[in-house]
Amino acid sequence: MPGKALGDWLEETGGSHALRSSILALARAAVSVSDEIQSGALRLAPSDRKSESVVDERKTIDRYSDECFLEEVGGAPVAFYASGELEHPVVLDPAVPVSVAVAVDSLDGFANIDTNVPIGTVFTVLPVSGDAGQDPLASFLQPGTNQLAAGFFCYGPQLALAITLGTGTHVFVYGPRSGAFLRSHVEVRLPPKTDEFAVDISNQRHWDGAIRHYVDDCIHGSEGPHGRDFTMRWTASLVADAYRILIRGGVFLFPDDSRKGQARNRPRLVYQANPIAFLVEQAAGLATDGVNPILTQVPHSLHQSTPLVFGSSAEVSQVARYHGEIDHAGIHSPLFSSRGLFRR
Repeated sequence: MPGKALGDWLEETGGSHALRSSILALARAAVSVSDEIQSGALRLAPSDRKSESVVDERKTIDRYSDECFLEEVGGAPVAFYASGELEHPVVLDPAVPVSVAVAVDSLDGFANIDTNVPIGTVFTVLPVSGDAGQDPLASFLQPGTNQLAAGFFCYGPQLALAITLGTGTHVFVYGPRSGAFLRSHVEVRLPPKTDEFAVDISNQRHWDGAIRHYVDDCIHGSEGPHGRDFTMRWTASLVADAYRILIRGGVFLFPDDSRKGQARNRPRLVYQANPIAFLVEQAAGLATDGVNPILTQVPHSLHQSTPLVFGSSAEVSQVARYHGEIDHAGIHSPLFSSRGLFRR
């Protein structure tokens, strides 16, 4: 039986007209973006160009996506729009009596298009700050706890929407025949424990000791302090990994990296980490920067980056414990393993 349509669900859950309208506008844009992605490189140029000498007059898929979301959101009662493609927020209609601010990562993981790996759009809806008249940026520099709604669209075998309005996390799937997003998962709940972790292990030598030791112990499986075998997943697409974790549990790690300039490759706090954290915590999971909660952090810039660990609560808490309670010099000694200090 098909589930409740997104529009009907939004009406039932309440919230302002601006909130409901902005989410429906994002959904319309996502359908258009999905259609273009399905066409591959037939109409739009690839975004990850291998050579600067290649001349291609077509619009890139990431630029098209951002323009599509901006156009749709511009028709809703939204005061300000920000994205990973734009240096500064765009002023839309600050005169609307009850309006919101919308920030998006318009096409996360777009470098995976050529290999047909799921990619997505991450979004957050925030209340307009009292200082917005003087500084539109102020509406986006709020802690994640202030979010009115957050979610992502996953462009894969299905066009899926994971969304929260602060009263649980729900999943909708777009039905091409009905032309609507229909709910497929009601109040998603992450299992507290997991046997899957997602991390780019090729960067292991650049992590701090706590993260290296945590991942090493996952790899040691039943012979290590965790006492059970793990499977590693990594798609290099934040949305794809987040969607898998919401559906079946797991833990995602994008740790700090000691290499110079690597901060620019980490997730962005405002329009990536905060929305994902809101979704995950509304599904009984946790999200931190490895130690500190993501949602309580106050951004100091629109494109500020952060380390990100999220997923099943017991595992995210365990990562924090590795930072605070373990002697990393002796963690792999036979004595440590036999005692099973962190065996759960």
